[in-house]
Amino acid sequence: MAGPLIATHSRHPPTVKTRAASLSIASNALLIALKLAAGAITGSVAIITEAMHSSIDLIASIVAYVSVRKADKPADADHPYGHDKIENLAAAIEAMLILVGSGIIVFESVRRLSTGAEVHSLGVGIGVIAFSVLANVGVSSVLARRARETDSPALEGDAAHLRTDAATSAAVLAGLVVVELTGATWLDPVVALTVAAAIVYAGVRLLMRASRVLVDEALPPEELDAVRAAVAEFGPQGVVGYHKLRARRAGSRRYVDLHVQFVAGTTLEDAHATAHRLQDAIRERVRGADVLIHLEPEGSVHPGTEIARGSAHSRLPDHD
Repeated sequence: MAGPLIATHSRHPPTVKTRAASLSIASNALLIALKLAAGAITGSVAIITEAMHSSIDLIASIVAYVSVRKADKPADADHPYGHDKIENLAAAIEAMLILVGSGIIVFESVRRLSTGAEVHSLGVGIGVIAFSVLANVGVSSVLARRARETDSPALEGDAAHLRTDAATSAAVLAGLVVVELTGATWLDPVVALTVAAAIVYAGVRLLMRASRVLVDEALPPEELDAVRAAVAEFGPQGVVGYHKLRARRAGSRRYVDLHVQFVAGTTLEDAHATAHRLQDAIRERVRGADVLIHLEPEGSVHPGTEIARGSAHSRLPDHD
């Protein structure tokens, strides 16, 4: 019985992620300044709410920036599996920041409804919020594109923040226009409460997505099926079975490990070479996969889990 093989996988240049995160930081810092100024001029709790939302987004962007720089560092003695999960931790932190911010928004909105809301000079606020919508749509599109290119959870979370911010800003904009036209100032905190509800929804979704990775949830069924299909194709190359398939995600990397059995008489050198080709085949099907294969003899095949040697059909389950 031979030992396991460990494969490497390519990394994206850190500058791709860090530049995208830097753009988000700059955009949020500008929007905070504009919204705070507009909120002070108009007295609108909805605009102040937007400034609070952008402040949370700024913190999230900084967290994302730090996390993508740290996640791209190579494995070391203290972190032999690398630093990829830092991105998932960052996404979870961003989600919790969203939820905290929404609580503050709810408190201030309810207080304004109780004591009465007073707004004025809404033209300035309407202009600032309209600019905010356009800016967040543009920056979130850039971040989402970079997140897809690099498979970065941190950038994906940051893009989700900005998309939520753009949507809530659009709602605030509509509310401010209605207040300006009708004079119904009570609508201002009501709009803020509606925005808070949307923020809570986005925060919970992001927290659940990050938590699933942090607790080592299995890869999606389609990715596991891709691994099975790759193994089944190696029946004609001496692979007679496999079991103990496990796969999880950390940041943009997927970790896949399995036990593979080889036909009796296969030399260690041949099995080793075949296993490397199998690793390459899995990496071609599963993006960012780090594949670990444990070599076993034909006698380790469990009844009913064989791979047909002359075809690419597999009947194998994932377990022993």
